[in-house]
Amino acid sequence: MDTADLNLRRSLPAGAERRAAELYWEAFGRKLGPALNPPAEAIPFLAARLDTDRAVCALLDGQLVGLAGYQLGGRALIGGSASDVLRTYGWVRGLHRVVLLALFTRRPAAGQLVMDGIAVDARVRGRGVGSLLIEEVAAVAAEHGCREIRLDVIDVNPRARVLYERRGFTAVRTERTPYLRRLLGFGAVTTMHRAVPQEPRRGH
Repeated sequence: MDTADLNLRRSLPAGAERRAAELYWEAFGRKLGPALNPPAEAIPFLAARLDTDRAVCALLDGQLVGLAGYQLGGRALIGGSASDVLRTYGWVRGLHRVVLLALFTRRPAAGQLVMDGIAVDARVRGRGVGSLLIEEVAAVAAEHGCREIRLDVIDVNPRARVLYERRGFTAVRTERTPYLRRLLGFGAVTTMHRAVPQEPRRGH
């Protein structure tokens, strides 16, 4: 698949919700699986709760091949409440899922944009799509006056960390939770920051 004709856009195209959820699940199903499995329920759940203007997308021949979600202004790419989880999975199957999802909740500090991860179609990985998406998110952050971008990366995803470091992110802390490894499949989460250059104010 040639990426020469790749187009970036902000916001998810209408009708691409299911495809976005599939890509997101492919990238993060290992992390979210304990809370949202099985995929037959998880993917429709995610697709129905996307805030489409909280993503930057990569399109190739009109097909969604990558996206990066972010949290800004109190809204994130993937929404949904505890009530949504309980309605989808029922009380018996849903209560522990609500608890697990709460572990992934992150709130941006003042002046921060929180990036919720990158999902790229396997057919175009390694061709710079992730880097393009990161830089587009950085442009969004700058336009909204954010001072930094923040993200979290789990210890079982070293390739993602290498990408983030290559794009200017630095690790600021690592939270080790070995007691959760058997439950969630990972035992440490590293928080990374990237500064957003501020344009100098023009004189009046």
